[in-house]
Amino acid sequence: MKYLKALAIEYLFWLYILGCSAWLLLRLGGVSVPAWAILGAPALVVLFPGCLSHSLGGKLALSPGGERGGLWKIEAALGILISFMVGWIIVEVKPVAFFTQAANTKNILKGIFNPNPKELVPMLAALTETIYLALLATVFAIPFAFIFSFFAAKNLMYGSLPGRIAYIVVRTVSTVFRSIEAIVWAIIFCVWVGIGPFAGMLALWIHSIASLIKLYSEQIENIDPGPVEAIKATGASTLQVWRYAVTPQILAPYLAFTIYRWDINVRMATIVGFVGGGGIGLALNQQQQMLAWRNVGLIMWLIALVVWVMDIFSGYIREKLVAS
Repeated sequence: MKYLKALAIEYLFWLYILGCSAWLLLRLGGVSVPAWAILGAPALVVLFPGCLSHSLGGKLALSPGGERGGLWKIEAALGILISFMVGWIIVEVKPVAFFTQAANTKNILKGIFNPNPKELVPMLAALTETIYLALLATVFAIPFAFIFSFFAAKNLMYGSLPGRIAYIVVRTVSTVFRSIEAIVWAIIFCVWVGIGPFAGMLALWIHSIASLIKLYSEQIENIDPGPVEAIKATGASTLQVWRYAVTPQILAPYLAFTIYRWDINVRMATIVGFVGGGGIGLALNQQQQMLAWRNVGLIMWLIALVVWVMDIFSGYIREKLVAS
């Protein structure tokens, strides 16, 4: 099985390398490589089984054979190099434009460093809305994430078939929800409940649940197994194991993760506001569309100030929790 896994890794690696190379040839030289050649050429790896133990696939799937030889290092370097080349072209990196066209941003930079104090009161109101929007999204996400994190912990759920099914379902759903950015959820909820801070709060709430499930469950997977085994030996039920063996070990890290998530939500609330999610982001979008760069500058400094305060506060709390 490990040998087949190593072969599969090698095939997929060289498929990626050849696919990127074919794309580069087409983009830069107009040369088209047939699809059958791209799909078939990586299969030649099976003709060199002696090299497999030294390859990237062997390094990842075989032991201890993958530790010998340096072929995997060459493959890794090749993968990094060709990925960089493809990324440079796709992103259309323009160093010359970066250094020679800075004058185009003169008005923006002037507004940022010369904010308009006359708009301070209404912008502070919008900023307050953003802070509480993020706070409620975090608070409402905690109970859901706390409960589902137990079902997403491999060390707790892999002991039985129903547990494995629950683990896979919760992990899959949370991964899918987390992969959809909060701004997309905001668009959905703006249509659902209307434009405003409630839509923004719901968007951050969904995304926070999925993200906290990952953070919480990984913390559970890193707990000391001793107390769990001791309580299981007494015949305790699953809920009793969770209550008396797992929960005491995770409360402090959970609190630190939760404060950190609130910090993230304050920043994300700004972006959510661009699509109608309320808060300071909505005001920023409106001022930017009117080219009121001094007002934009004021909003940016206020956002930076709040994020800085949140960062100091969350860092202080995490430090105290670790010390205790």
